[in-house]
Amino acid sequence: MRFAKRIFLFVALNVLVITTISITLNLLGIRPYLDAQGIDYSALMAFCLVWGMGGAFISLALSRVMVKWMMGVRVVDPNTSDPALSRLVAAVHNLAKAAGLPKMPEVGVYDSPEVNAFATGPTRSRSLVAVSAGLLEAMDWEQVEGVLGHEVAHIANGDMVTMTLLQGVINAMVMFLARVIAFFLFRNSRDGGGGMQFLVVIVLQIVLSFFGMILLAAFSRRREYRADAGGALLAGREKMIDALEGLRRTVKYADMTGHGSVAAFKISSRPGGLMSLLSTHPPLEERIARLKAAA
Repeated sequence: MRFAKRIFLFVALNVLVITTISITLNLLGIRPYLDAQGIDYSALMAFCLVWGMGGAFISLALSRVMVKWMMGVRVVDPNTSDPALSRLVAAVHNLAKAAGLPKMPEVGVYDSPEVNAFATGPTRSRSLVAVSAGLLEAMDWEQVEGVLGHEVAHIANGDMVTMTLLQGVINAMVMFLARVIAFFLFRNSRDGGGGMQFLVVIVLQIVLSFFGMILLAAFSRRREYRADAGGALLAGREKMIDALEGLRRTVKYADMTGHGSVAAFKISSRPGGLMSLLSTHPPLEERIARLKAAA
């Protein structure tokens, strides 16, 4: 049932993105980028920026709603009578106040054996911090506070917006370069390449996106180190280190999947070779070592 819901939401989101961007292109009067003289580079760049940035920011704008639906996140009422949940909300709000957030994040929990937490939301004023049931069961309270400090630091640092902006720029550059390269490959063809040129554009986008993912992952790893340092300042360095140690002991219960607009407290399994370049989170050993060295 949850898988079917995810497929439906994925399709619905893409329909929304395509419709919104198509309307935006018409409103902006962005004309076709190919004419009798060749490529209109200004029109092509505008086209790619609207598509590349538009999709990324629509996903970010809907990120809180999407994770609630897709992952079954239940937002906790700040006035809940459940002492455990009340303690969780109070901890997030105290950390948010210490971080200087203009508005308190929503706090949510979701049913999963994974040991994980994440932060998402389009702005520092419209954010969500969610933790898994598995994390609350596997960690003691000081470790949970370390995890929450890390997630609040992500929000305070504006990581969701920053990563979305970078993703949008990469998307736009991939689209731009793929079309320019394909145009020059087929510019002397009688029919301009036709369907073959379209296929070459798709292949080039896949190849160039791979290199874009490497850049995005490298930047993400830097943001994780920064969020660890921020979590250490907010919750305490020992709690942050203890949280990472706790994650290392429960690595088999850590979800390794990703979401573009979710800054998650995930674990790197130190994949070998080229795949290590695609890891969005540094190895736990390195994260712990950096925090200890900062003492």
